[in-house]
Amino acid sequence: MKYLPIFLMFFILQTDPYQSKREQMVKTQIVARGISNREVIEAMLKVERHKLVPENMRANAYSDSPLPIGGGQTISQPYIVAYMTDILRPKPGMTVLEVGTGSGYQAAVLAEIVKEVYTIEIVAQLGLRAEKALKAMGYDNIHVKIGDGYQGWPEKGPFDAIIVTAAAQKIPPPLIAQLNEGGRMIIPVGPSGGAQQLMLVEKSKGKTKITKILPVRFVPFTRDSLQHGESSTLNMH
Repeated sequence: MKYLPIFLMFFILQTDPYQSKREQMVKTQIVARGISNREVIEAMLKVERHKLVPENMRANAYSDSPLPIGGGQTISQPYIVAYMTDILRPKPGMTVLEVGTGSGYQAAVLAEIVKEVYTIEIVAQLGLRAEKALKAMGYDNIHVKIGDGYQGWPEKGPFDAIIVTAAAQKIPPPLIAQLNEGGRMIIPVGPSGGAQQLMLVEKSKGKTKITKILPVRFVPFTRDSLQHGESSTLNMH
């Protein structure tokens, strides 16, 4: 085994003092729970989650739980981000739509793997803050839009994959229409405060297949209001 020169090791540590915490997060929260997709693991290792949480929360940025990001909203726990990403089977060259930008963390993880990420946030303050942070982190393949995610982003579709991070009463037809042939969509479906299911939607040969994945609890899908909930908050611990 070759060892790095001391000065180079010092430089790396100074450049990313959170690297060891991120590695521990991936080992104990992601891999230990069964995520084996190499591209997802590498993305989780690379994305600097601490840059997407408030400065006073950075010490806990890699903990196994959601964290507040202001306005009563949260950034989802790392495992759920990895789990939902894994289900999409992201690959280089893909174009992905995310409904619910939130902190920007899910978009960043996807952007490490796919070609382009288009992400929609209905809460303007959250969307604009995430856009600024993601640009500062060097993500030029993430495109943020403030608006109602129910309608998707038709002028940029169809998409190879779609991820929705808030519970809808039903799967929005515009999103199904914008899913490419062979595409996959992951979305929680169910009433606010009631039984919800994480659903996998697959489109093949003109037909749509819907599979229940597991019970979850997400905040409701927010529409036509800039005053309520973060579309990407996950309330499952």
